[in-house]
Amino acid sequence: MSSPCAAVRIVEVGPRDGLQNEQWCLPARQRIDLIDILSRSGLSTIEVGSFVSPRRVPQMANSDAVLAGIRRAAGVRYSALVPNLAGMDAALAAGADEVAVFLSATESFSQRNINCSIAESFERAATVVERAKEARIPVRGYVSCVLGCPYEQDVALSAVVAVAERLAGMGCHEISLGDTIGVGTPARARAMVQAVASVVPASRLAIHFHDTHGRAIENVLACLEDGVTVVDGAVGGLGGCPYAPGSSGNLATEELVATLDRLGVATGVDLDTLEYAIKVLEEELGVIRRSRCTAMGKGGR
Repeated sequence: MSSPCAAVRIVEVGPRDGLQNEQWCLPARQRIDLIDILSRSGLSTIEVGSFVSPRRVPQMANSDAVLAGIRRAAGVRYSALVPNLAGMDAALAAGADEVAVFLSATESFSQRNINCSIAESFERAATVVERAKEARIPVRGYVSCVLGCPYEQDVALSAVVAVAERLAGMGCHEISLGDTIGVGTPARARAMVQAVASVVPASRLAIHFHDTHGRAIENVLACLEDGVTVVDGAVGGLGGCPYAPGSSGNLATEELVATLDRLGVATGVDLDTLEYAIKVLEEELGVIRRSRCTAMGKGGR
């Protein structure tokens, strides 16, 4: 197979989107240790936590302490998910380099996930974006349920396009398109990206696949053919979604890197360091690797 593109930037979401769906709550110190290892891997963007209510997502409590405690590596952007203006202010105070807002392509998931309609979620996002502009930090926009919804099943492409276009117009520098329940196929994923790229340039799009049916990497490769060069991954295949019953973990970062390495696509990410991060997760925290990939190196620190 020929290389779909020359280089891909990987956004590591394991410390946030991955850990938030685990049954246990990892202490801030251990989250910091994980992020510090990932910071040495060559990743340029790491999502370290979220400033949501700890009552709703207790796994993300103390994200301010995590941001304060990490050893920031040169050239790495540390981002945080924020649900509203209060979360935005907390993220700014903690020193986030980037923030992310999240919306759904379906009303049912929006209500279950953030307790408001899509229209209301845009109002919240707008206040976050305005504050971010004042602070001169970038905002990433997530769109959930782009290929399927746990409550409404099929999702209209027009709904995905409308949410992505409005987020881009609002000022989000990058739009991450998420297959929240992992039901996508390469053909459907590519058609979705093509539809969104008709209103938002592919250079501003990212893709975020869950691996429920083991097709996440196939979906990524299909989308890279249409000019997308930013892909979300979670080390060890961590994650899922607490408000999407049946969803599995995210595409494993190490599987993504190994596949792109074989294709000659540059990522700048060291597989040995990722393997060491997974070893820490497995041996110290009892997390079981969900990917089918094992790095062949020695697991460098």
